[in-house]
Amino acid sequence: MAATMVETPPPQLITNIEWGMMDKSKFYPLYTLSSFTVRCALYPLTLIKTQIQVQRKKEAYKGVSDAITKIYASEGVSGLYRGFWLSSFQIISGVFYISTYEGVRHELGRYEISPRLKSFIGGGCASIVGQTVIVPFDVLSQHLMVLGLAKGTGVRNAKINPLGLDLTLRLSKAALARQVAVRVYRLHGPLGYYRGYAASLAAYVPNSALWWALYTAYQDELFKISPSWVSHLLIQCVAGTLGGFTTTILTNPLDIVRARLQVEGVGTMKDVFKELWREEGLIGLYAKGLSARLVQSACFSFSIILGYESIKRVSLSDEYRTRVRW
Repeated sequence: MAATMVETPPPQLITNIEWGMMDKSKFYPLYTLSSFTVRCALYPLTLIKTQIQVQRKKEAYKGVSDAITKIYASEGVSGLYRGFWLSSFQIISGVFYISTYEGVRHELGRYEISPRLKSFIGGGCASIVGQTVIVPFDVLSQHLMVLGLAKGTGVRNAKINPLGLDLTLRLSKAALARQVAVRVYRLHGPLGYYRGYAASLAAYVPNSALWWALYTAYQDELFKISPSWVSHLLIQCVAGTLGGFTTTILTNPLDIVRARLQVEGVGTMKDVFKELWREEGLIGLYAKGLSARLVQSACFSFSIILGYESIKRVSLSDEYRTRVRW
């Protein structure tokens, strides 16, 4: 009697590359390079978003395209990168951020927790660590961003230059950054570098937790309805973009309050909410800077996931490579 041949089923494809599947010596350098490249390319959107959030009503810019046109006409390309080198220190916090996110998800993998909840908890924890590292650089960077608003548009509003710097001096970017750092210390002491820290946590922790949870949720649903021939990486990029849109709409008021607190350095979150309510009303509180933030969020979400998921694939240990699709 002939022996019955039993076909071995092909290994199941992996859609979520876990922390333990990667070679960290490849992952960290590639992630750092990818993060810097994305931030460099998209920094002007961050600057414009901040300036629109901090301005009173629409005294300087009517929207994203208007801001780009006016800043470029007044200061050239360098005006769109005001405060970039200080902001680029976010790359350091980014390493702590992604390590915390993946580490927390890895630890939670020991328990029977849904992938979406793991992503939610991991995203929240990662944001706490990341913000603790980056807030001082964020405070200084945002002061530099807003100086461009006061100098480039002719808006005479003392609150736009809360440090009282002499904007007529032709200082180099390094000298101006040093002057901002010294002035913040003199006015507010060491805690001045953590001005708006609570607001940052209130804005970014829910944002990060929601974004990762929604990214995982959208990804799972898109995998179910997409044809088998569709690129897994493309599905993940679309899921990241959808997650970014949803999160931005839900958390925009908190981000406006954070920006105001860090730049103006006065009052509490409650005070800023009241002031925004008087100035903008309910619609303004939700819509102020929303178009800029949606554009920024879509571009960042797509680019970050494209780089992040590509690097995870490149960093895979050999034993998992055949089970992951591009």
